[in-house]
Amino acid sequence: MTRPPFEPVAERDLRIVSAQLGREARNVVGIAARCVCGAPTVVATAPRLADGTPFPTFYYLSHPAATAAMSFLEAAQLMVECNELLHADAEVAAGYARAHEDYLADRAQFGEVPEIAGVSAGGMPTRVKCLHAVAAHALAAGPGANPIGDLALARSSWTPEVCQCADYGVDDAAAAGGAPPAEEPGR
Repeated sequence: MTRPPFEPVAERDLRIVSAQLGREARNVVGIAARCVCGAPTVVATAPRLADGTPFPTFYYLSHPAATAAMSFLEAAQLMVECNELLHADAEVAAGYARAHEDYLADRAQFGEVPEIAGVSAGGMPTRVKCLHAVAAHALAAGPGANPIGDLALARSSWTPEVCQCADYGVDDAAAAGGAPPAEEPGR
């Protein structure tokens, strides 16, 4: 887990993130969390993209296995349970509100964007609408920083302590002087 300021982003990390996402990584300002093998798991993205688009999702879950696990939990209706918990438990609600403020403070270190002022991610501070975003924040900020993100990670079949990374092929691509190879159809 890493919060701002971040180490400079290595080209190899950008190649891995691009392979994870299946598209070119854009406007990455830091690697906020890593797998035990060292591969990026959460990227921090500039609050305003190079094309001028406001981008509120500062912490972005890039690891395919983690993303799939959060998608599974969303399909299993964990967000409904989390929203009920927010309304029923004042301590969880207060922790989630603090997570929202911390998220905004982390993002503000990379510039204020008026169009997204006060908007964090994942529905914070009053509802849960994206487990990917709150889990990414929990991974970046560490245990206890986002109670809903922590809950999603605890319920997940994925853990950052066990490597589930694919061979992203980035070292072969770098040696060849090119981009990561495209996946074969049907894979």
